[in-house]
Amino acid sequence: MNFTSLLSVEPYSWASIGTAMFCGAIIGLERQLRGKPVGIRTSSIITIGTYLFLATSFLVQGDLIDHTRVIGQVITGIGFLGAGVMLAKNGAVVGVTSAATIWVLAAIGVMIASDYLLPAIKLSLLVVAILWGVDLLEQHTRTFSRGVHARVVNYSQKKRPLKDASGVNNDEPPSS
Repeated sequence: MNFTSLLSVEPYSWASIGTAMFCGAIIGLERQLRGKPVGIRTSSIITIGTYLFLATSFLVQGDLIDHTRVIGQVITGIGFLGAGVMLAKNGAVVGVTSAATIWVLAAIGVMIASDYLLPAIKLSLLVVAILWGVDLLEQHTRTFSRGVHARVVNYSQKKRPLKDASGVNNDEPPSS
């Protein structure tokens, strides 16, 4: 066994795997830099995993497999993953953008498996532009910062010693 056979991923392609990793990483980087769920690692794994599921289904010959059903099953599974990042908090649902990001990452993985590498890269850049651009609009204009999109601002207060609810003075050591 030689070194080149160790690097072979046939019947898959390094170009497709690299594209899936790149597309996931650039979207994940935007999320990670802003402290959001679905960072670089998760995004890359979603695009690579989706690529592998569909590319593997293309390897099955004959009437044994319907590729559209494989795509449908991937979408269903990704839906459960997306639901896991959404939460209800104080009457608002948070994590919807992260769930939508997971969904589009899977769609990009499907594009890559279908051999649409360049369009997948272009759409990944578009997704980053949307995530980044809308965030800028929300930060700098009131029109985009209403309702669930309002930013919470924490104001620091003067530091004061906390009082114990039991009435014990915590400034003095306990007496024995």
